[in-house]
Amino acid sequence: MRSTRFALRSFAFSLLASSALIQAATVTGTVTDKTTNKPAAGDTAVLVDVQAGMGEVAHATTDARGRYSLVEPGSGPYLVRVTHQGAGYFIAAPQGNVPGDLAVYDVAAKVQGVSIEADVLEVESENGQLKVTERYFVHNTSSPPTTQWSARSFDVILPADAVLNGVGAQRPSGLPTTVKLEPDGPKGHYSFNFPIQPDEGEKDTLFQLSYSVPLSSGKYTFNSQVTLPADNLAVILPKSMTFTAGAGAAFKSVPEDPGVQTFVARNALPGKAIEFTISGEGSIPREQQGAAASQQPGMGSQESGGGQDSGAAATGNQPGGGIGAPIGTPNPLSKYTWWILGGLALLMAAGAAFLLRKPAGAPVVPFDAGAGSYPSSSPAQKNAALLNVLKEELFALESERISGTIAPQEYAEVKAALETVLKRALNRK
Repeated sequence: MRSTRFALRSFAFSLLASSALIQAATVTGTVTDKTTNKPAAGDTAVLVDVQAGMGEVAHATTDARGRYSLVEPGSGPYLVRVTHQGAGYFIAAPQGNVPGDLAVYDVAAKVQGVSIEADVLEVESENGQLKVTERYFVHNTSSPPTTQWSARSFDVILPADAVLNGVGAQRPSGLPTTVKLEPDGPKGHYSFNFPIQPDEGEKDTLFQLSYSVPLSSGKYTFNSQVTLPADNLAVILPKSMTFTAGAGAAFKSVPEDPGVQTFVARNALPGKAIEFTISGEGSIPREQQGAAASQQPGMGSQESGGGQDSGAAATGNQPGGGIGAPIGTPNPLSKYTWWILGGLALLMAAGAAFLLRKPAGAPVVPFDAGAGSYPSSSPAQKNAALLNVLKEELFALESERISGTIAPQEYAEVKAALETVLKRALNRK
């Protein structure tokens, strides 16, 4: 009898072991230092479990040829994070036999070739407050390509009476991430501890802040300052509000869309305040603008990565292309228009490549860009986080479709997969 029980237990154990072996998969890849174009040896590679509060479930060190190997303990989803000279680089762990190759860059506190392509302020009013969403599109054209990263990777100057409501950032090839903003010097001065990676084609690094300032006698005067040379400083506001330019720069109206006003000043310099006054009340009609953009011809017809340079003359092939009448000179905001006006929720996301955030009403837990982790979460919080991941992925997918950077067949396949997982996650609520 004992021998029979022992045999049964041994058989059950072997089945469990076999099942674990079947489920376990190995992620392998090569890490290349794009600054030196050599293998990145000695870097730490970590497998991150998206559904377990971004917990680390496997570790490895790249060998002399930059190779790593990580065993997945389950079905995922997972991220692979490689830390190179203190900065983290992420990819989604590939499925099947696809290699998880990753590019990293050497790091420096200050890098030549970093500048602001556009500083865009979207302004609305509500209950005696101006609500501002400010986005900085930051170029890194360093040669050799080098990541700018430190505790003060990017400095910003906000109005002294501004009340911060949210902060986010996005790598050139990543998805939006909530980050921590540190006070730095006089009131209104802050610093991002977030890497500014080299540009990837048309994609650069994005920083975003949302804040509010009080309206006094129905108006507010900005004295905007940039901390790096900026090609463009743009202000977007509803038609019902009034924009008055002051000292420091010459603003020009850009007739981009009938629902909003857009004013652009060129070549803003660090240390030089640009004055303008906003008055009146109104909100930007995001849904209407997003719908108008999605109805423009030519959207979604380009192969992935094929529509930015070759289609520059055809506005329908760019984000925001086809909205409103073109002006005589190139519109500096053409590559940002759709999702600026569509109001895609950058600040609602957290994480690196898969985005995690707390359920509605829960306190926000800042994501540590250096460690790439969160405190552990309950099952309900994890499921809510997964739901938000999927929602943000769907937003990002729609943005790619409208900008023409994803093939129609790939769009249909990815959307179907995301919707299936989203339904399953909703059923668990």
